[in-house]
Amino acid sequence: MGQHGKHRTLVKAARILAALALAAVTAVATAAGARAECRLALVLALDVSSSVDQREYDLQKLGLATALNSIEVRTALLHGIGGHVELTVYEWSGRYQQEIVLEWTRLDTPAAIDHAVSVIAQAQRSHSRFPTAIGYALGYGAMLLQRGPACKRQVIDVSGDGVNNEGFGPDLAYRNFPMKDVTVNGLVILGADSEVLPFYRREVRRGPGAFVETARGFEDFAAAMTRKLWRELNDVMVGGDYALPEDGQG
Repeated sequence: MGQHGKHRTLVKAARILAALALAAVTAVATAAGARAECRLALVLALDVSSSVDQREYDLQKLGLATALNSIEVRTALLHGIGGHVELTVYEWSGRYQQEIVLEWTRLDTPAAIDHAVSVIAQAQRSHSRFPTAIGYALGYGAMLLQRGPACKRQVIDVSGDGVNNEGFGPDLAYRNFPMKDVTVNGLVILGADSEVLPFYRREVRRGPGAFVETARGFEDFAAAMTRKLWRELNDVMVGGDYALPEDGQG
């Protein structure tokens, strides 16, 4: 073969090894990129206005923790297609009464979900004596998304038992805050205000596939939130709202 032939063989072998190494690095980088991709940035907003008493607050807070801990929601979080989910939770009431319960948290492991459930379950109520300023609550949620992670979808999930009665309404929030490509869903708690369901349908829900879930009082909050989260996490798009049977829409 000669000296040059021997070197050619070594060079060829080195090139093969380099190509294999590059392929391995590329595969690892691709896998890491897939793991790092976020499919959904989800903002959950809980109503702590004066219409919500302490018992109802506890049912709402523990209901959210229960829903997040349910097998349906855990499965959707950990085995959803297209990346992981990032979650933040805040309480809202009056114009300037918004408080974060859970900072942005990446829910891609059982331990991360456990942590989020624990933080929410142990939260202390931030406010109790203020009106219902939904426009301000939506603006606050929009700003949380602005400083949050970059994800394919952005959803604000607003729970409440009453209509806006302080400050600007949702329409001005949608016109003046960064809401492009943001979907807003509602969870209406029936019982305190007969106008709350039509108000959420007319004024609050926003964006492609947006819907309003309903709970038969605060006792039904955990079940309603479980249905709502499952639908949001799986990006289920069906016609109309996910309403109660007596509302006339299945």
